[in-house]
Amino acid sequence: MTVLQLIRSDYDKYKKYGSGFFAIVFLTQGFWATFQYRIARYFFTTVTVQPFRFIINCWMLFWRKNLEIFTGISIPATAQIGHSFYIGHYGAIIFNDDVVLGNNCNVAQGVTLGISGLDAKRGVPTIGNNVFIGPNATIAGKITIGDDVLIGANSFVNKDVEAGCTMLGVPAVVISQNGSKAYI
Repeated sequence: MTVLQLIRSDYDKYKKYGSGFFAIVFLTQGFWATFQYRIARYFFTTVTVQPFRFIINCWMLFWRKNLEIFTGISIPATAQIGHSFYIGHYGAIIFNDDVVLGNNCNVAQGVTLGISGLDAKRGVPTIGNNVFIGPNATIAGKITIGDDVLIGANSFVNKDVEAGCTMLGVPAVVISQNGSKAYI
């Protein structure tokens, strides 16, 4: 998908939840962060000629840091996020540089996708499609979260999760096989 198609898919996802153009574009901090990420990711992956790459990436980093201070959302251009990405509420959302997030995912406030582990198990999560990550959840380590997974509020996930599971707790355990369909 092109950067404009990705931005449109994100916009359409916000619109699906009942907001209009003005509210999404001018009042929704989550959309601001996803928009900035899409632009920064585009330049990060397409501009290769120095010194233009350095200058543009510095400008994108400055823009991201200002947005991070204003909204509390930090999504680096090096992260890989699929289409139709939605941030339900702003604040304290932190993604590691190497995170991979699939298509059609929802992220609530207070979510951390970070690095953890030792030696060969050190790394960041790879998250599948149609995943809902609830408020204040933390997913850390070199793990894989399958498609259609729901991570409940205040959960800590540090082990692989099979597709279609609902996870809850610290550390998170499977509480059902209902998955995220009702939440996405």
